[in-house]
Amino acid sequence: MAAAGQRLRTALTGGPMSVRGFRLLLAGQLSSTVGDYCYAVALPWLILSGDGGPVLLGTVLACYGIPRVVTIPLGGLVADRIGGRRVMLMTDLVRAAAVGTLAVIASTGTPTLAQLAPIAVVLGACSGMFIPASYTLLPALLRKEDLGRGNALSTMVNQVGGLLGPTAGGALVAAFDAGPALTVDAASFLVSALVLSRIRTGADAAADGAAPGGAAPGEASAPRTTFTELLRHGRLLHVVLVVALVCNLAFSGTIEVALPELAHQDMGVTGYGVLLTCLSLGGLAGSLVAARSRPVRSPAYLFAVLAVVMGIALSAVPYAGGLAGAAICVCVYALASGWQNIVVVTMLQVWAPPALIGRVMSLVMLAVMGTFPVSVAVAGFGVRHLGAAPFFPVAGGAIALTVVGALTQRVFRDHRADTEYTPPDLVPAGTPAGPAPGVPAARSARPRRDDSQESQR
Repeated sequence: MAAAGQRLRTALTGGPMSVRGFRLLLAGQLSSTVGDYCYAVALPWLILSGDGGPVLLGTVLACYGIPRVVTIPLGGLVADRIGGRRVMLMTDLVRAAAVGTLAVIASTGTPTLAQLAPIAVVLGACSGMFIPASYTLLPALLRKEDLGRGNALSTMVNQVGGLLGPTAGGALVAAFDAGPALTVDAASFLVSALVLSRIRTGADAAADGAAPGGAAPGEASAPRTTFTELLRHGRLLHVVLVVALVCNLAFSGTIEVALPELAHQDMGVTGYGVLLTCLSLGGLAGSLVAARSRPVRSPAYLFAVLAVVMGIALSAVPYAGGLAGAAICVCVYALASGWQNIVVVTMLQVWAPPALIGRVMSLVMLAVMGTFPVSVAVAGFGVRHLGAAPFFPVAGGAIALTVVGALTQRVFRDHRADTEYTPPDLVPAGTPAGPAPGVPAARSARPRRDDSQESQR
C-alpha cells in the first residue's frame, strides 16, 4: 500500500506534473472540455425542442464544421507567427462571447437560423484556429523526454472531461433547459482564457535565462527551416500524412455509420450506448498506458504493432459473439488507438522545427478531419448495399496494412524518438551511417532552440 501511495505521489508531482504551466494547462483543458460537452448536449436540444427540427440542426452543424476545416491551416500559420498561447487565448475569449450571446438568445425564446448561423460560423472558425495552436504548447513547456507522458496526461484530461461533460450537460438541460448549460460553456472558455493568461511563455522563460527551449548563452543560432522546404524534403511528414488520410477514411465511416447500423440490427439502443462508452473508456485506458510507458527508441515499430492490434480488434467487432464480444473488441481498438495517437503526436512535436509545429500539426489535422465527409458518405452508400458487417474487416485491414506498409519507407522505419528534421544541405555528404537527405538526423545534445518565442507556452 505504501509503495502504491509513493508511486501515486511521484506521478502527481514528478515529470510533466512538476511544471506549473503544465498543471495549469490541464486545469484549463478540463474546464473547457466539460463546457464543450454541455454545449454539445444543449445545442441539439435547443433546436429540436423548437420548430427547427433536424434540417435546421444539420444546417447549423454545417455552418460550424465548414469554417472549422477551412481555418485549420490559418490557425497553424498564425500560431507559428504570433504564438500559440495568444491564438488560444483570443479564440477562447471570442468563443466565450459567442456562446454567451447564444445563451441569452436561448433564454428569451427559440433562436432562428439567422441568429444561429453566424454564431456557429464564429465558433467553427475559432475551433479551427485553436486546434493546431494547442499542439505548439507542450514542446515549450516540457523537456523532450517528458513530451510523451505530457501528451498522454493531456489526452486523459480531455477524455475525463468527455465522460463528465455529457452527464453534466444532460442534467442541466433536463433541470433548467438549454440556457444554463450554454452559460456553463461560456464560463468554461473564460476559465481557459484565464489559465492561458497565467502560463509563462517561452519568451518569459528566456528573459529569466531559463527557457527550456532557448539557446545557451553564446550559442550560434541554427539556420531556420522554411515551411516550404519542410514540405518538399520532410519525408517523415509525407508518410504520416498518407497514413492519417487512409486510416481516417477507413475509421470514420465505420464508427459513425457501420457501428450504429450494426447495433441497430442486433444490439439495440442500449447496446449502442455501451459500445460508445467502451470507445471512450478504451481511449482513456490507452492514454493511461502511454503515460505509464517508458519512451521507446523506435516509435515507428510501436506505431505499427498498435495498428495491427487496432486492425484485428476492429475486424472482429461483428463476429465476436454479440454485445459482450463487440464491446471487448471496441475497448481493445480504442486502447491501441489512443496510445498510437500519442505516439505519433509526440514524434512530430520532437521532429518538427519549433517555429513550424503549428503548421505541421494543421496539415495532420486537415488529413484527419478533412476525410470525414468522404468517409461517412462512402460508408452510408456501402452499408446500404452491402450491410454493416463487411465494413469492419475492410477498415481494420486498411488500417493495419497502411501502417505496416509505412515501415517499407526508410525515413519512417529508421526514425528515432530523439531525432529532429535536418535540412538536406546540412547533412554531410558521404556520411555512411547518417540518414539520406531530408531524413531526420540525430538531435544534438544542446537544448532545443525556441525560435517561436511566444508561440510556445
